[in-house]
Amino acid sequence: MGNPVEIAVVPAEASADVVAQLTELINTVYAVAEEGLWRLGAARTSVEEMTSLVGAGEIVAALLDDEIVGAMRLRELDSRTAEFGMLVAAPDRRGFGIGRQLVRFAETGAMADGLEIMQLELLVPVEWNHPSKDFLASWYTRMGYRVVSRGTVEASYPPLAPLLATRCEMLTWHRNLI
Repeated sequence: MGNPVEIAVVPAEASADVVAQLTELINTVYAVAEEGLWRLGAARTSVEEMTSLVGAGEIVAALLDDEIVGAMRLRELDSRTAEFGMLVAAPDRRGFGIGRQLVRFAETGAMADGLEIMQLELLVPVEWNHPSKDFLASWYTRMGYRVVSRGTVEASYPPLAPLLATRCEMLTWHRNLI
């Protein structure tokens, strides 16, 4: 990777092609990262949802030579807390620090806005270990995140619960920014 990765909020007026690329990247990464957690045919996001999130200014993209190589959702939850989610790096760009750069972008922006806590949620199976989820839990821990609560998908996201293929819990992680 010779050129630097550029990270920025995707403009609300982004083209349908950009929205489609973001949707495809997120769904491709999550198909592997959450394999076995969802019933067949479930997708992480849709073009309609992504269009709405881009329009709300909640999608951040990592670009390398005009190619989208990573993305995440970033939003303010309340006067103290920001949250990132849907964090992805293109499969052929793993190990280049794109995910870490996206997280740092989120944290730096939240601190500049006077927020104190960065939050993320991690869906994990209850009765077995998922390699991708174990990797992420370790990675987030190394970056200073700690589990602050455990909940059910049924309580947090009722419409998604019937799509699960296995019993899962939602871990909420925080990192203090100040």
